[in-house]
Amino acid sequence: MDAKTKEVALPAERNPLLEPWNQPYGLPPFAAVRPEHYAPAFQRAMAEHRAEIDAIAARADAPSFDNTIAALDRAGRLYARIDSMFENLGSSETSTALQAIEVEMAPRRAAHESAICMHRALFARIDALHERRDRLGLDAEQRRVLERFQADFVRAGARLEGAARQRYAAIMERLAALTTRFSQNVLADEAAWRLVLRDEGELAGLPDFVLAAARHAGAERGIDACAITLSRSLIVPFLTFSERRDLREQAYRAWTMRGAHAGAHDNRLVAREILALRREQARLLGHASYAEHALADSMARAPSHVTDLLDQVWGPACARAGAEREALEALALSRDEAPQIEAWDWRHYAEKVRQVRFDLDEARIKPYFSLDSMVGAAFDCAARLFGLKFVPQPQIAVYHPDVKVYEVRAADDVPIGVFLHDNYARPTKRSGAWMSEYRSQSKNGADGAAVVPIVVNNNNFAKSAPGEPTLLSYDDARTLFHEFGHGLHGLLSNVTYERVSGTCVLRDFVELPSQLFEHWLAEPEVLKRHARHCVTGEPIPDALVERLHAARHFNQGYETVRYAASALVDMAAHSLETVADDFDIVEFERAELERIGMPPGVGMNHRLPHFQHLFSGSGYAAGYYVYLWAEVLEADGYEAFVEAGDPFDAEVAARLRRCVYAAGNSLDPTEAFRAFRGRSPHIAPMLRQRGLVDESP
Repeated sequence: MDAKTKEVALPAERNPLLEPWNQPYGLPPFAAVRPEHYAPAFQRAMAEHRAEIDAIAARADAPSFDNTIAALDRAGRLYARIDSMFENLGSSETSTALQAIEVEMAPRRAAHESAICMHRALFARIDALHERRDRLGLDAEQRRVLERFQADFVRAGARLEGAARQRYAAIMERLAALTTRFSQNVLADEAAWRLVLRDEGELAGLPDFVLAAARHAGAERGIDACAITLSRSLIVPFLTFSERRDLREQAYRAWTMRGAHAGAHDNRLVAREILALRREQARLLGHASYAEHALADSMARAPSHVTDLLDQVWGPACARAGAEREALEALALSRDEAPQIEAWDWRHYAEKVRQVRFDLDEARIKPYFSLDSMVGAAFDCAARLFGLKFVPQPQIAVYHPDVKVYEVRAADDVPIGVFLHDNYARPTKRSGAWMSEYRSQSKNGADGAAVVPIVVNNNNFAKSAPGEPTLLSYDDARTLFHEFGHGLHGLLSNVTYERVSGTCVLRDFVELPSQLFEHWLAEPEVLKRHARHCVTGEPIPDALVERLHAARHFNQGYETVRYAASALVDMAAHSLETVADDFDIVEFERAELERIGMPPGVGMNHRLPHFQHLFSGSGYAAGYYVYLWAEVLEADGYEAFVEAGDPFDAEVAARLRRCVYAAGNSLDPTEAFRAFRGRSPHIAPMLRQRGLVDESP
């Protein structure tokens, strides 16, 4: 049955996506929805959204904030809820059928969104209000909303005319199709590959927690043996502990070659076309490069400001990585192994050096970091900082049995949101970790009703065997806290208009709440309270906490180089003013790494053919730098608690909530940080945090 037949065969009135969502808390009707429901639902929702827009634009009365901007903010709620469910499940619980619908709908959704942003009559009303914004008597949030909508429309081509206008819309449709294909190609490569380990020699060096996760991964795939997959929570421990250098190389090459090979899932040409179209998109809007276009609407403002920041860490990071490499080579030489440290060796020997230097053994650390205890730690920190309660709702079934649902209540016991926690890797889920929403907070619902957010955190932790606790590395625990920080940004949002709600902030501000929240994991009192042995229940020993603290800068040269190299290549690729028909992204990547002096044996966080931050959407394109930019903000921001002498200081926490977590995009981010910190940020705390300069303040 083709798509058109499906639309005819399924009457709209029987489509659960179009019926009232009467599930608890307004959650989507997960169990009732089938892939074939989406196309007709989108068709109806797009038509309804367009009718709402036409009605706003056609008003006979003069434009006002209420009849144009507030109305625009409310428009398209049916489309938004269907779109959010579709996007979330496409990332978290996909299927062949759902992927086919993604391919079909991507250009149609892009065309719809372009039609809204290029609506001449609507933009005329917005632009007229923007020109008179100083005389409208708007409060600070209203003015910010007006300015953001006007910028959205301009950046989406609202001022273009004629052939340029048509070409811009065509570019956006093609980009939507290409970014969908890119993401699906990466997922296919990840789902298809596994390294099956059957004999004892192949298991050499792997601790029990890796073996348990590998056995579970094998069982999930119908294999009666241990299986290493490309889930980060499994491949990284394998590269760390496996004594089989040949297997480490095999696994590393598979991990880094995702999307970079001939065949159905080759992303090299896909990424090239995306870069070429983005360059053309930027030119149509008057910018020399896509990076210039992207950064015009950011805190950084210009590519030069980004490269200036990256340059400040690149030299010290390379120097530190060089010293680290010497230590690894010395150890390898003493063991008569690995005459030259390759990328598949670094983690392996770094762990051995760490054990010697700090008496730290990952296998001894992980039993204190069970998933359940770290979730409890994150919830406890949110309670102590912001008065939040996370009340389990086990009776509510969502899209997968592993997903846990919580009602989130404020200190006065009033519900303020719903939180979904989806923590485990599975073949139907894309890699990485992320936060998203099924519904955003606002006070501008129908008839001015308040709308509470529905937030989801996705992680990709390797699941333990049935009945066994899932154990996290310290890095895994930090990832959990990071994503939970994003989740709090969505849950604590307290604005009137959805356009500036929660995480709808400038890209180089969005990582501040997440990276800032990581700090509480490292607090000794948090570790002593929550890092308890999964068998004995004993708290983590003081000596182990001290060793973790002493080792906090270990291997930071390696980690910083991996990140900064990826950010620099991203910026270089999106700064291209021409993209030739024979442009080779792999060769470009190699040449750029050579140009910047990439240290040998390190490798990038993400190579271009699988760099989903850049090519599975546009949110982080010319924007991977934002983690470092936000680190400047969060390292300096956390100093406020240090200066107060208490990581849970009530006054500082209240200011943090008001100025950062609750404010969304209702304030300019520079002003929001100043309101919290009392001044502009300083870079020195970030450099000290990474161990790239002397620790003394």
